[in-house]
Amino acid sequence: MSSDAHGAGTVRWHLDDLHDSPASVHDSLAAAEEDAERFADRYRGRIATLDAEGLAEALSTLASIRDELGRAYAFAYLHWSTDTADAERGALLQSVREKYNRIHQTLLFVEVEWAAVDPARAEALLAEQALADYRHYLVLEQEQKEHTLTEPEEKILSEKSVTGRQAWTRFFDETVGALRFELNGDEMTQEEILSKLYEPDRALRRQAAEAFTEGLQERQETLTFVFNTVLADKASTDQLRGYDHWLQSRNLSNEVEEETVESLIEAVTDRYDLVARFYDLKRRLLGLEELYDYDRYAPVGEADTTYEWEEARAVVLDAYADFHDDMAAVAERFFDSQWIDAALSEGKRSGAFSHGTVPSVHPYVLLNYTGTARDVQTLAHELGHGVHQFLSREQSIFHHGTPLTTAEMASVFGEMLVFRRLMRREEDPRNRLAMLVAKIDDTLATVFRQVAMNRFEDRIHTARREEGELPHDAFARHWMETQRAMFEGSVTLGPHYRHWWSYVPHFLHTPGYVYAYAFGELLVLSLYAQYQEAGDAFADRYLDLLRAGGSDWPQSLVAPLGVDLQDPDLWHHGLGHIEGLIDQAEALAETTDVGAAAGNVDA
Repeated sequence: MSSDAHGAGTVRWHLDDLHDSPASVHDSLAAAEEDAERFADRYRGRIATLDAEGLAEALSTLASIRDELGRAYAFAYLHWSTDTADAERGALLQSVREKYNRIHQTLLFVEVEWAAVDPARAEALLAEQALADYRHYLVLEQEQKEHTLTEPEEKILSEKSVTGRQAWTRFFDETVGALRFELNGDEMTQEEILSKLYEPDRALRRQAAEAFTEGLQERQETLTFVFNTVLADKASTDQLRGYDHWLQSRNLSNEVEEETVESLIEAVTDRYDLVARFYDLKRRLLGLEELYDYDRYAPVGEADTTYEWEEARAVVLDAYADFHDDMAAVAERFFDSQWIDAALSEGKRSGAFSHGTVPSVHPYVLLNYTGTARDVQTLAHELGHGVHQFLSREQSIFHHGTPLTTAEMASVFGEMLVFRRLMRREEDPRNRLAMLVAKIDDTLATVFRQVAMNRFEDRIHTARREEGELPHDAFARHWMETQRAMFEGSVTLGPHYRHWWSYVPHFLHTPGYVYAYAFGELLVLSLYAQYQEAGDAFADRYLDLLRAGGSDWPQSLVAPLGVDLQDPDLWHHGLGHIEGLIDQAEALAETTDVGAAAGNVDA
């Protein structure tokens, strides 16, 4: 298995900026452990008594230890991600996780003691300039005080997480990563088989969907048990921490009000009619009497166009440069400095991500590049994350990361820049229609499908807590009901589709994650409208936003760009933009002789 045909077969990252070998990782962790113990000897029991300067000094030292820990963990995780079947890499990752957690336990007292500080004293300290670089982190820890346990309890939860949820998610990744799917005599990975759903040949799409389902069914009992275990683990932790419902911890982590999330979900589910309207258009464009689940991503024009790796690089960098030279310059470093791993290889983790590592180093991007137009958009998406993570290195490790909501903003904005540039260059109305339909496909997947998956998560978390362990059929029923609600009869979901909940990693790695995609997409649609009005001045402010990382509340960070996250109309404005895209597609379809895509005939 290789992506050499598209020039990405040799695109592998170099992790030397983190560590040059597993041995150096262990040496670094040993040094970090000594540093952590000295730190604890000096500061345990004193956090509440420190003045602003003393607390700032303590946090500066803590930041250095966390940076060292983060480098070691990032190396082990990224090293494992490119070959999850390698036992030595898996053993290294597990060893680092165990050591990381033990050192983390040594340092837990800082957050526990700070959370216990009297609110009036905390407020007075936070007003001091000495704590400016740590202020938002300290505010967030105070916000979490009612969910923070005692230090011994926090240590127990940290210790058990290594052999609990972390172990189960690793097992899930390795199980799914090892799956192979038989299609017309060829053995394919998940990335390869799912890419066939974008082919013009309808029979091939149906065969790919069925082959993917067969592979999932082979691990049906295992995946169902993993899901049940992780759901139970989260329920137990939520109860211990006193969260009112399954999504509360995610909302707090995302730094958004529950009312904001509820208004987002309500706004999106109220416009499921847009999904039905678009898929009715697509069915007609494809010349089909009935649209099945495996037809959703079928192209309405030529689908055999592929992009060599260098072409994809040029498309993304040119689009970024159109927006801001600094954005393109940062993105270019990912290619030139080998911070990207794009080759297909045995055992490699599926999907794509950008790993932000720590401020002292830089991010790394993982892809499984197959040369499709969608892969180019994925490259733009992950480099959007990467540029954000790189620029936010100006912040301390406490503010380097961002909530998922604003993290997805940067990635979706990167995709938007590439799409808009390609559309401006394209003059053929048939190609414009094909590109527009493909973009709407992705937008619906980002907004409506992710919210529908949030509705599925809500169902299974609630059911697991109220009914106990769930059989596979219960997961399948909740999945099909929440998916059918989104399509409003515009897409027929075949019996095979009932198994497709079981391969989605976000459900296990980051419960509650998925609504952040919809949040980010609708936010970007509003931001892009502001960009079209303000031009270059907006671009400078946008990069300032990226540099700010997670140093303030999301609504405060985006406010200078003319967006109010607490305004419910924000979501309706974004949904209005999606409706406008569908309007454009319908108008183009009326004036363009597309004809049914080759191979898209009723079976």
